Amino acid sequence: MSENEELSGYRGLAFEALKKIEAEIGDLICITKGTQTYEGILIPRSEYGDEAHIVIKLRSGYNIGVQITPETRIEKIGKGEKPAFVAPPLPEQKPALPKVAIISTGGTIASRVDYRTGAVRPALSASDLYSVVPELSNIARIDTQILFSLYSENITPAHWSEMAKAVAAQIANGVDGVVIAHGTDTMGYSAAALSFALQNLPVPVVFVGSQRSSDRPSSDAASNLMAAVLAAAQAPFAEVAVAMHETTSDISIAIHRGTRVRKCHTSRRDAFKSINAQPIARVEGDKILMLTENYQKRDSSKKLLLKPSFSEKVAMIKFYPGINPAVIDWYVDEGCRAIVLEGTGLGHVGRRCFESIRRAVDKGVLVAMASQCVWGRVNMNVYDTGRDLQALGVIPLADMMAETAVVKLMWIFGQTSSLEEAKRLLEMNIAGEIADRTLYN
Repeated sequence: MSENEELSGYRGLAFEALKKIEAEIGDLICITKGTQTYEGILIPRSEYGDEAHIVIKLRSGYNIGVQITPETRIEKIGKGEKPAFVAPPLPEQKPALPKVAIISTGGTIASRVDYRTGAVRPALSASDLYSVVPELSNIARIDTQILFSLYSENITPAHWSEMAKAVAAQIANGVDGVVIAHGTDTMGYSAAALSFALQNLPVPVVFVGSQRSSDRPSSDAASNLMAAVLAAAQAPFAEVAVAMHETTSDISIAIHRGTRVRKCHTSRRDAFKSINAQPIARVEGDKILMLTENYQKRDSSKKLLLKPSFSEKVAMIKFYPGINPAVIDWYVDEGCRAIVLEGTGLGHVGRRCFESIRRAVDKGVLVAMASQCVWGRVNMNVYDTGRDLQALGVIPLADMMAETAVVKLMWIFGQTSSLEEAKRLLEMNIAGEIADRTLYN
């Protein structure tokens, strides 16, 4: 074990003082400053803290930081155990219940406080999630698998492929549903990706995350996870979905279609919303209420069609006033196969971009238009700007979300190298990502 691990987060004067007495995290130490004496268990510090304080846990349970000076006297008076999370034992499985696989990829739902930084870090395994939410034993028989331990910003299309393959393997083993524990920041992208990669699903695949880590009193991890497992085990739909709080309270969990969901708030527990659609279901306690009749039905006789390939040669460019059109040229020169323009309103970009768009189309790049607006649909027939863009070859994306469009094109170019086939697939409704009409909700 390195010195940095033995004295996690300590450096400078504090580190040298602890090193001198051969102290380690968890040891009982006594610190004397003038007439004051402090006795407690040495605990880790954030490595972003200053160099002059030692943090101990007093007998009362409170933590205090003691500033160290050259005159401070420190003694190690007892050898202690390092603090560690110990999961409780797994609850007993009930053979009559449905079988659900929980695949862990990391994120806040699988995180605990990291004393190195004072933030949260991926730490809990899928098995830990099960053991700390024993109520799951009344919902399903659980198999667990750790696929990744990543914050979701580090997940790439290559990870989507591995997720799809892992889900397919679990379905081949006969599970009644699959839950994927995932970080919330890019969970919408991953849900869209698997919506295209996993076709003709026989059972539900439900992504779940949390806005607050499971060791916080306000955590939404347990309630979200229970709802996700319940949906995977019992819901009548067989699609890729996302299960997260419907409101800030714990009353209900919304089940969103994987191609229609966006994280709309940085920290609220009800951060996820269905865009241009309503959630497909709601979970209240142990009840599942379907909110639409338009869904793919659960059917164990269906044979899963796995198409897990993705291409990263796809870009999304957000238009803004004053944008340099050379950004479009750069992606074209880098060999990009498709570009999603996130335009204003009904689907517009400034005319200064037209020449670069024309060049992209002439070089065989598929250029599509989504809107920056959260709700509504692209209509490029209203103004001459939109009509002119269509004349250049830009494809309007109706009410498809820009994020979903990028993921779909990555998937499309993982399936085909034909531009015409790519256009055909882009305009086809494959996983509920496009609607003929956008209804007022």
